[in-house]
Amino acid sequence: MSAWLQRLWYSGQTPPWALRLLARIYGDAARRSQVRRERRQRRLPVPVIVVGNISVGGTGKTPVTLWVLDALRRLGHRPGVLSRGYGGTGPFPMAVDGYGDPAAGGDEPVLIARRAGVPVVVAPDRHAAGQRLLALHPEVDVLVCDDGLQHRQLARDLELCVVDGVRGFGNGFLLPAGPLREPAARLDKVDLVLVNGGDATVYGPDAVGFRLAGETAVALDTGEVRHLTEFMGRTVHGVAGIGHPDRFFEALQAYGISVRPHPFADHHAYRSEDLTFGDKLPVLMTEKDAVKCARLGLAGLWMVPVDAVFEAAARDRLLQLLATRLGTAAS
Repeated sequence: MSAWLQRLWYSGQTPPWALRLLARIYGDAARRSQVRRERRQRRLPVPVIVVGNISVGGTGKTPVTLWVLDALRRLGHRPGVLSRGYGGTGPFPMAVDGYGDPAAGGDEPVLIARRAGVPVVVAPDRHAAGQRLLALHPEVDVLVCDDGLQHRQLARDLELCVVDGVRGFGNGFLLPAGPLREPAARLDKVDLVLVNGGDATVYGPDAVGFRLAGETAVALDTGEVRHLTEFMGRTVHGVAGIGHPDRFFEALQAYGISVRPHPFADHHAYRSEDLTFGDKLPVLMTEKDAVKCARLGLAGLWMVPVDAVFEAAARDRLLQLLATRLGTAAS
């Protein structure tokens, strides 16, 4: 069903009337819920920056979150991260470290904690997560809420919306007729739109573009690092359990690598048999998948970390926005 919906959303076809009706019902219910949540909005004692999106599927939100965390530290801040912990079992609120169990805290929070080395707490109630994090780490002076654009109960000081510039908003319908969690007009209310690939100006004159860049592969069992050019001309198994797996496969192919693609559902819980292909070809996967697959103890698995890369003007604008909103000096 998920694969069928994805094809429908991005095919240019008009969704069936039944899905359009459900989308209308979803939209009406979401608007009423948002009004109720905003009336009960609660503020934490430190500034909150939200990095989110208005569509389902991968947009590059996690690399942007990592970029923002690095930028905040360069501005002299001590950031922490709040997350839903999607797919995690809890108990919530839960502090997550870089080597915690993704099944308990969620794959993306574990990835962020490992890469950024900052305090991370997960809970469906982001205000409760923030209270727990600040109790554990009173030195934290700014919180980044990963994927919290629709979590209106938590007051925020800055909203960044990440958009997939290649796939866009598909057919433009709300769920389940289309990929949108909120109408596209929501972009008018955020502080900055960050567009992953494609033409950023499509999303307004104030939107800025970025790209995802990954140049190395890291062996999960030994930590060996190889440049992706070392796989050029070779055949590999590509594994991606993310919102848009084809983006990962295409990135590998751009290095001249022949990819046998193995897409999995977003947040897939891997088992050894998922990665047993009956040959000795290397298996290249996203970093998000690697935080779950490392525990399987299999040889021949490689992760490909990616970073958000901004052109100088876009980078400076985002830095200035962070500095201005938080009252610090940009550098």
